[in-house]
Amino acid sequence: MLDKKYIKEQFPILNQKIHKRDLIYFDNGATSQTPNVVVDSISGYYSTINSNVHRGIHTLSQKATVAMEDAREVVKKHLNAKSEKEIIFTKGTTDGINIIAHAMRFILKKGDEVIISQLEHHSNIVPWQMACEITGATLKYIPINKKGELIMGEFDKLLSDKTIIVSVNHVSNALGTINPVSEIIEKAHNVGALVFIDGAQSIPHMKVDVQDLDADFYAFSGHKVYGPTGVGILYGKEEILNSLKPYQGGGEMIKEVTLERTIYADVPFRFEAGTPNIEGNIALASAINFINKIGVDNISKHEDELLIYATEKLTQLGGIDFYGTSKHKSGVISFNLKGAHSSDVGAILDKLGIAVRTGQHCTQPIMDYFGISGTVRISFAIYNTKEEIDTFIKAMERVKMMLM
Repeated sequence: MLDKKYIKEQFPILNQKIHKRDLIYFDNGATSQTPNVVVDSISGYYSTINSNVHRGIHTLSQKATVAMEDAREVVKKHLNAKSEKEIIFTKGTTDGINIIAHAMRFILKKGDEVIISQLEHHSNIVPWQMACEITGATLKYIPINKKGELIMGEFDKLLSDKTIIVSVNHVSNALGTINPVSEIIEKAHNVGALVFIDGAQSIPHMKVDVQDLDADFYAFSGHKVYGPTGVGILYGKEEILNSLKPYQGGGEMIKEVTLERTIYADVPFRFEAGTPNIEGNIALASAINFINKIGVDNISKHEDELLIYATEKLTQLGGIDFYGTSKHKSGVISFNLKGAHSSDVGAILDKLGIAVRTGQHCTQPIMDYFGISGTVRISFAIYNTKEEIDTFIKAMERVKMMLM
């Protein structure tokens, strides 16, 4: 049983008024809030060990290096990676995708094929479009059905010996659909293709074991898992990462530099050019330790209960069109109030102290498929409650009276 009072106390930002009303934060799919332990981690870094890593022999540099490499080990254990060398610190999921998509520019050629899906965030579409445009490779898409699910039969038809890499999200940020990534990975590997999984929306809500999944690459962002912004993780199998050309050049990512040539360092450092977001990386480990203290299974159970409860209440409210109705969902509800624009709904909810996301959610192809300009999206985290959902439903009753 979760201690709701204790958890809420860990997030002081939630104890404030918005337009003279208690804040209800339902925009966790965009950014989750940070607990005290993460804030203290950042403050502690700057107060006690602020120094560059890997490059100094003085005490503060050594302490900062140890703290950041300890953070890498925390992530390695959380993902069950084989080695800490498979954990690369990035700016976020988008950065991780771009690192691999850029590396694929040196591998892809005309006649090769890349497969993504219609469910992707723009960050898992645009980099692959760029890579294919430069190399002459062909980009193909797994279509979706009206429930917001991938049509796996069509995926089977797309796969061939021309497929070089498949890149899909684990959970849709716009619809909450949990994709059958294990099946996707197995089928892609059967034709010799690599697989990249965008885990931005899965890591905060479920246990992920990269060895069990057998994904070649997996990426996520710190700011969606109770950590800071501007930091994330790219996991990749060590032997594959070492075979790829780095995304950026500079200090730290080299083994040897002369005026004639450069020999790149092995992973993880070959993909970590320049001074890293040291305090962010350390704080990310604090966030992961926080969710592990609560228990990922407990978080998943709690959010599933909120998802079911909120869906039932919205259904009873009436006048709601739902988008993303798969049986396999994470804690996201995307909907529209009949006859009302999503932005108008969101603006009124904000005046009532409720933070939701409106618009396309960086998934224009999904919105185009449903023939809509956008949706209202509510997304849950460990600190949300059924009582907040009840308040939200009362607010929606008011919104309905005003806009319908």
